[in-house]
Amino acid sequence: MTTPGSPARRRARPRAPRLIAGIAASAVALVALLAPLALPAAVASPSPDPTPTPTATPPVAPGTTVFTLAPVANGIVRPGQSLTASITLQNGTDAALPAAEVTLSLGPAPLPDRQSLTEWLDGQTDGVAVDPVASAALEPVAPRSEEVTSVGLAADAPALAGRAPGVYPLAASYATESGVVTATSAMIVPADDGREVGVGVVVPITAGTLTDGLLTADELEVLTGPGGGLTGQLDGVDGTAAILAIDPAIPASIRVLGSSAPVSAVEWLDRLEALPNSRFALQFGDADVTAQLQAGLTKPLSPTSLTAYVDPANFATPDPAPSPTPSPTPTPTPETETEQPPVPDLAQLLSIGDATREGVYWPADGTATSDVIAALSRLTSDDRAGLTVIPSSSTTAGADGRTVPAHGRAGESDVLVFDADISQQLQEASVREKSWLRGASLTAATAFLAFATAETDGPLLVSLGRSADRDRVGLSTAIATAATAPGVVPRSLTAVMGGEPSGVELRDIEPQAERAAAASALLTRESELSRFATILDDPAMLTGPERAEILQLLGVEWVAEPQWPTALAEHHAATTETLGSVALLPASAGDLYGASASLRFWVRNDLEYPVNLVLYTTPDNLRLDVQSETPVVATPQSNTRVEVPVQARVGRGEVTLALQLRSPAFVAIGPPQTVEVNVWAEWEAAGIAVLAVIVGGLLVIGVVRTVLRVRRRRRRGDEEPQR
Repeated sequence: MTTPGSPARRRARPRAPRLIAGIAASAVALVALLAPLALPAAVASPSPDPTPTPTATPPVAPGTTVFTLAPVANGIVRPGQSLTASITLQNGTDAALPAAEVTLSLGPAPLPDRQSLTEWLDGQTDGVAVDPVASAALEPVAPRSEEVTSVGLAADAPALAGRAPGVYPLAASYATESGVVTATSAMIVPADDGREVGVGVVVPITAGTLTDGLLTADELEVLTGPGGGLTGQLDGVDGTAAILAIDPAIPASIRVLGSSAPVSAVEWLDRLEALPNSRFALQFGDADVTAQLQAGLTKPLSPTSLTAYVDPANFATPDPAPSPTPSPTPTPTPETETEQPPVPDLAQLLSIGDATREGVYWPADGTATSDVIAALSRLTSDDRAGLTVIPSSSTTAGADGRTVPAHGRAGESDVLVFDADISQQLQEASVREKSWLRGASLTAATAFLAFATAETDGPLLVSLGRSADRDRVGLSTAIATAATAPGVVPRSLTAVMGGEPSGVELRDIEPQAERAAAASALLTRESELSRFATILDDPAMLTGPERAEILQLLGVEWVAEPQWPTALAEHHAATTETLGSVALLPASAGDLYGASASLRFWVRNDLEYPVNLVLYTTPDNLRLDVQSETPVVATPQSNTRVEVPVQARVGRGEVTLALQLRSPAFVAIGPPQTVEVNVWAEWEAAGIAVLAVIVGGLLVIGVVRTVLRVRRRRRRGDEEPQR
């Protein structure tokens, strides 16, 4: 069911908020650890997805176990401080795990570089020396459950004495019948040399994968309500210096509803606009610019119109309340027309607040080729070239494990480069619900940051990636980890972009053929719908929602979504249905006996709008004169009768009429049809001639009889006097 002024909705994916769960359990289990954190897990069997999303699915794959080591305070241990870590064993099997003695080991020397840290965290422990420093008992683990314990070293422990600044390898292990299971982590001893490095933290504000052009009121009420995904994102960035990358489809979804928008959504939008954070706009629906440019476009798509989603009644000024005390002598006042408040225009609907910079493009990570970046750079906004956000892994230096400053220049193109290693760990942490698991990735991020701040000669940028359903705690903790790491100072987008860019070399990236083909197919169908929409007084009622839905379907979060082909197929079917919603009903053969008449046809219109058409009728021979063009206004969601005047010429026989509906712009609407008409025009002429002869003969006979009768009377009259 649609509301007035709204387009017919295509299939939407219902969304629900992810409730914050397990807080009380976390406090009980880890009260002694002061919010322990966790690091990359070592697995005793196949590991789960390395970048899980916060869904209701279990955190451990069925039939597997996961062993996690997470130092407290993100692994930072300054001289005179203790080392404390949490150890978690998750059991996804149907059998209980026996109790185990866990050994904590610490390396005597720091890791030399980022590459060695990456290998260590990936479980490549060969050649890295570590010494046992502590142990802890781990209770038996019941099937499909977990056990958490703590282990650590006192501040005066000999293993911590005299540590130089650096990132030290840290490991926890226990023995099983099949071998030793090890979880790796790190301990960071900060330099504290007074050197500060600016770090910008980019946080996307998105609504996830959608198939409709805009969020519905019901979806907004859930997402902006308590525990909703959008509420969690806004709560997480509130009070931080995060750089916001905002999907403009979210504020547009709220603004188009006017007075009918949920109260929670209006309050959410007010909070967003009031935040002092620097910000930039993503593409509408967070559409992937790489797929669009590789599909042959010269610039990314943008919304054309959102008029179809607007109900003007929701923007009407309410009538003033009547006065409680009526005037004893009312005086008539002249009637004046109340001015209808304007509906927000497209720019107002899409506004994200005071954007720090226009023309910022963020393709799906690792997809932007040098050609795409160059094309985006040529798109100017406010007299500034386009700026592309890319991961450091898209550069040759970053791919080799080196640190890349935030502001770079690739050829003639400006780029914003975020550190891929740090960002991956921060995103992993932000979607974890349990603090003792979240800390694993936070410690890894801190370890990578220690190397990055020591190596860089300019500000750094990190990203928390796209995720629509992370809660406030996970998001704010991840932001704080990046912004408060040793030697780090949070920076805004303007500060990160300050100074001269450093030269970067882009590595070769394969074009995204599948996504480019999907984008091309969507554009082809859009072109067909645009021609079809010329039957409307306002074509934007169809083309506006179509463009919005295309952009949503090209959203970056669809990249790894297995349901994307299904969503594309459903959109294709819906567009096909729209293109077939107006057509001629099948006509049957008929007979024409008169010299002139009107042939009747019927036009089906399944749209909710009246449509303007012209019925073109063409005979295949000269037996009929036919009105070639018959204008039609077909009423919405009904069948409309069309009468076509025809006139028969001399002769009789069959005439085939070719019928085609077209828009006023001469676009063919619906398939052409033919109808057979049997013309019997000379039978009418012959019948009239015979009838005229008969009538004339009767008249002659009547006249003759009358004349004879009169003569006979005269004769009789002449004969009577003679007698």
